[in-house]
Amino acid sequence: MTTRMVAVALALALAPAFSAATAGAQEPPRQEPPSIQVTGEATVTVQPDQAQMEIGVVTQAEKSQAAAAQNAQRLEKVLADLRAAVGPEGKVQTVGYSLRPEYRHPGQGGGEPTITGYTATNVVQVTLNDLSRVARAIDAATASGANRIQALRFELKDEQAVRAQALREAAVRARAKADALASALNLQVVRVLSVSEAGGPVVPMRDVMFARAESAAATPIEAGTVEIHATVNLVVEVRGTSS
Repeated sequence: MTTRMVAVALALALAPAFSAATAGAQEPPRQEPPSIQVTGEATVTVQPDQAQMEIGVVTQAEKSQAAAAQNAQRLEKVLADLRAAVGPEGKVQTVGYSLRPEYRHPGQGGGEPTITGYTATNVVQVTLNDLSRVARAIDAATASGANRIQALRFELKDEQAVRAQALREAAVRARAKADALASALNLQVVRVLSVSEAGGPVVPMRDVMFARAESAAATPIEAGTVEIHATVNLVVEVRGTSS
């Protein structure tokens, strides 16, 4: 092959790559449209229509079998009285059980720890759709032998409708902010480029004091309110006004 033929072949081989590189170099860089980014927030406060709490029975004995048996016997009565207190629409289910040894640890002299007894714990979750029964359920449980009440929460059976309302209000406020900023800067909102949301419920928690079995007074419970918070992040394209 002659020198001229080699040069022609090399030129033909490099031609596509050169053309692509030239086309890429000539393509104008993509420009993002002018935009404004804003955030709208809204909080909707409503009355709760559901309560959830955890009620437990804790027993201790020298032998594991005795601790478990005492726990089962006491819990049987607690469950019976709880179901009567919560009514047909209430729900009671076991959510935790444990049986563990208790140790006495030696002093500075060292040595192995010794088992002094066993603790059995059985926890049930109670769901109430009738909030007027919350105090009644607590008092019934403690009078029957429950000695642990924890995690009392007031919630919504259907949170989605309230959350949708909060999102709508947050979106309206975000758009109002965008329009206000655009107007102040002699701009006009053309279209929405992107939208994203965040937020969640704020569930009130309540501390519950043990009711004394011999006391005639009911445990005072105030349900409070549930807050649903929503945040909407909005990016809009803007352009200058003709005026």
